[in-house]
Amino acid sequence: MHPRRDRSSSSRRRLEELDRRATPIGEVSLRRRWDPMFGREVHEVKLDDDFLMSSLFTVAEVEVAALALEMLPQDPGTLDVVVGGLGLGFTALRVLESPAVASLVVVDALEAVIDWHRDGLVPAGVVLTGDARCRLVHGDFFAMAGGAGLDPDHPARRVHAIVVDIDHSPRHLLDPASAGFYELAGMRALAAHLHPGGVFSLWSNDPPDGEYQSALEQVFVDVRAEVVRFDNPLQGRESTNTVYLARAAPGT
Repeated sequence: MHPRRDRSSSSRRRLEELDRRATPIGEVSLRRRWDPMFGREVHEVKLDDDFLMSSLFTVAEVEVAALALEMLPQDPGTLDVVVGGLGLGFTALRVLESPAVASLVVVDALEAVIDWHRDGLVPAGVVLTGDARCRLVHGDFFAMAGGAGLDPDHPARRVHAIVVDIDHSPRHLLDPASAGFYELAGMRALAAHLHPGGVFSLWSNDPPDGEYQSALEQVFVDVRAEVVRFDNPLQGRESTNTVYLARAAPGT
């Protein structure tokens, strides 16, 4: 697809639409633009008219992986990790930065997003597709977590960490079909994919949700909600996201 350009803007504010496709949950598009405030190129993903993600603010997308890995042993080449949600690739990149990681499966329901990485339309794609530890899988993460298995090549395999960045929050879903993942049955199904002592982490755009955290505590141990703070010059204030962390009980 040839990029569409907004020719009404100056060259320093050029907007390029790199791809646009219809998906089961709406029309998804990838855009690249020059941001004069930050003085750099920015990639953005939209679902219909809503912004899903931007390369401007990636602190929490990185921390959702970093905080999970910090809870695990760091022996080189020993950890198997699954990431639910590829996006612009920042969470997966952080996982691969760890020498403790032996394998990474990244699951995304939108084939377009995987193609953007394989076709080099987003910067992270070169690293992710060039690392032999990493596989990009087109699939419904929530259905896979519910019982089908998180690794299509090894459906029964357990992993050491499951890192999820898909929905806006446990209450603000991209697709109502994922609601069961945040209920007790969904949490128990997810825990069954973890080794004893394995870690689940979840990104949320909302403040900590006490009700969701209490539900996690019925299935996992060492449950906590970390508030991730970062400067947001666009709004002239500090912004926050939440990362939920939980550990599968020993002997599960």
